[in-house]
Amino acid sequence: MDQTVKHPSSHAHHHKQKASGHHGHAGHDHTAMVADYRTRFWVTLVATIPILVLAPMIQGWLGLEEALDFRGDSYVLAALSTLVYFYGGWPFLTGFWSELRSNRTGMMTLIAVAITAAYAYSMAMVVIGSQETFFWELATLIAIMLLGHWIEMKSVMGAGKALEKLASLMPDTAHLVEADGSVREIAVSELQGGEALLVKPGEKVPADAVITKGESSLNESMLTGESKPIHKGPDAPVIGGSINGEGALTIRVAKTGDDSFLSSVIKLVEEAQASKSKTQDLANNAARWLTFVALGGGLATVLFWSLFTGQDFAFAMERAVTVMVIACPHALGLAVPLVVARSTAIAASNGLLIRDRTAFEEARNTEAIIFDKTGTLTKGEFGITDTLVFDETYSATEVISYAAAVETQSEHPIAKGIVNGADDSWPVDRFKAIPGKGAEGTVKGRDVKVVSPGFVRAQGIKIEDPRFEELSAQGKTVVFVLVDDELAGAIALADIIRPESKAAIADLQAMGIRCIMLTGDNRQVADWVGEEIGLDEVIAEVLPQQKADTVKEIQGRGLIVAMTGDGVNDAPALAQANVGIAVGAGTDVAIETADIILVRSDPGDVAAILGLARATYGKMIQNLVWATGYNAFAIPAAAGVFFPWGLVLSPAIGAIFMSASTVICAVNAQLLTLKQHRNGA
Repeated sequence: MDQTVKHPSSHAHHHKQKASGHHGHAGHDHTAMVADYRTRFWVTLVATIPILVLAPMIQGWLGLEEALDFRGDSYVLAALSTLVYFYGGWPFLTGFWSELRSNRTGMMTLIAVAITAAYAYSMAMVVIGSQETFFWELATLIAIMLLGHWIEMKSVMGAGKALEKLASLMPDTAHLVEADGSVREIAVSELQGGEALLVKPGEKVPADAVITKGESSLNESMLTGESKPIHKGPDAPVIGGSINGEGALTIRVAKTGDDSFLSSVIKLVEEAQASKSKTQDLANNAARWLTFVALGGGLATVLFWSLFTGQDFAFAMERAVTVMVIACPHALGLAVPLVVARSTAIAASNGLLIRDRTAFEEARNTEAIIFDKTGTLTKGEFGITDTLVFDETYSATEVISYAAAVETQSEHPIAKGIVNGADDSWPVDRFKAIPGKGAEGTVKGRDVKVVSPGFVRAQGIKIEDPRFEELSAQGKTVVFVLVDDELAGAIALADIIRPESKAAIADLQAMGIRCIMLTGDNRQVADWVGEEIGLDEVIAEVLPQQKADTVKEIQGRGLIVAMTGDGVNDAPALAQANVGIAVGAGTDVAIETADIILVRSDPGDVAAILGLARATYGKMIQNLVWATGYNAFAIPAAAGVFFPWGLVLSPAIGAIFMSASTVICAVNAQLLTLKQHRNGA
């Protein structure tokens, strides 16, 4: 993959540090900020307890005015509140200054204005000897806001854990096999490519490589989401970071650094988490307007209660402070990013790599999905689909075994398909090719021929079984098996349909999506595949250069189209589609034109990613509604609209509402899950 990112296989320590955030330094700063909020919260909470005890309003509620009254208590209350204002409120005051300098009014402005108004007013009351102070509201507001920020920052920090997890997959050292066969330790960061490495049982594969010796099962679940270990032998590719199973392997390093698979995954996750979202723009605009509403509402509240009612200025200020506190777009600022981080992490850990967030959001609107056939809905290799038995002396298994014994000597794709489909491996003698017709040999003392229909007809043997015509009509390749020149049976072969394809198509259709197959293969084969897996439409015999035009034609029907393919010869079509999905990314897929890359060659993942897109958007909207919707009630209540009916929101209760909203958004984002569509699950 052409991704420009430093990867653990060449810069292990650098990337492991970097992965804790979008950059190592940023990750460190974020951790320090979380610790800072935690400390400030606990100090503020400790100081808030005596503030509550000394607050005249609290004493009045508890009937403890006389018991707790002492000379100078208002000054102690003011001193403790000053500590809370400057120490606990410092992040909000500095945040307000930053927003002011960058001309980006936001939640810090609201909090800073609210606590400053409460503090300044209360100190003025102390100076003139009044007990009408807001010190306890100020302290509880700051404590609750600090708690909310601490919880939120921990939630945001959790998104970076996905990258940390990925980076930690790479080991720091590898076993280098020297030319003389000796083995020595080498740092993974020193690998250049081409080295021979020994991977012992239970160890992590240190780099993308090809097995040169040995066989084993490899666990690639952290990289591809594939739960079952995959058995691999010589010439099979292995991905750096996967875990070796029971066998020792000698591998030759193929890719390091920027070219490696894990490096590309990390880069994609970073880009997806950082990329701008349409819904995020909506959230930012809403936050900006809510800030103006809150500040304007606070000013209007003070003027209304001070000038047009009989209430005193203290009541008017309390209403204004509460309006500004409860309108803080705190949850709004995190409503979308938390969902984005969560969905990206879920997708990456399941082998679903989001390259373009905007296209991912668009994927929820998909109305038609176009599949390439070969390698996507099918495996791209010949396999046995049907076996016909003409002589009841033989079973279907024996017919295949006789044919496989002869075909072991051939490299033809059809021959390989027959060999792979046999249960038994029988030896063959006197093998001989029949040019253009097939092959023959002696198996178990009998003369066995595996030949084309043309050879059979040339020998004057009649094929009267109607099943043969049916298989031929489906575009399948049919070979006949002759034992001692007698027709024993026939074997039909075709590009093998992936077992997951039928369930995937059913899942997509259940989502209301029209499923179309686009292939360059002949009409008979295409129709057979379409019928087998239940496609809505089949478009066959299309040349690669015509695929993009076909996508355009389907879009011309007024449909939002997703295109899936192998990402190489389907590149123009992937680019033309509203959403391009490269399926079967492996380690070499050309992802330049795809918006989403699916690591496995599993069409079930297409249903999974579209389902995740819908669920992600749903969570975003839920969070945006919750982050802003409660203001419709809370701001009027804070302003005192319901005062005639005895309903008043204090600044502290306003802070509780605000923080509760934020925590609910964070929890709601964490509830996002990936529905597994694979195998109809």
